[in-house]
Amino acid sequence: MIKTMLFIFLFISAFSFTLNAATYKGQKIYMDVCKDCHGGGQELAASKNIRTWERLMDKKGDKLIQIHLDSKRAQSSWDYFQDRKFTKDSKHLEDFLTEYARDSGNVPACN
Repeated sequence: MIKTMLFIFLFISAFSFTLNAATYKGQKIYMDVCKDCHGGGQELAASKNIRTWERLMDKKGDKLIQIHLDSKRAQSSWDYFQDRKFTKDSKHLEDFLTEYARDSGNVPACN
């Protein structure tokens, strides 16, 4: 019984750490790649609700990619959005953006 409870506790702890790690990775990606154009993460993430971010990031961020590729102002980001790196980063960015969306009640501490 004690071993089972310990296993469940360790499993839940490891799983919650993994979720936080993905959000943290998304925040780091945001700060490295997006901050110069979009400012601190709080302003951008809070500009949309969770559902909107999920739609933009659906299919590995296809809609977000298209928004940037259609914008002449975003020309400096075109290489990133056309690269495999964005596809790899997209899940972490989605975790970050939805975690701190307008209706999430959370506030990021971007430095």
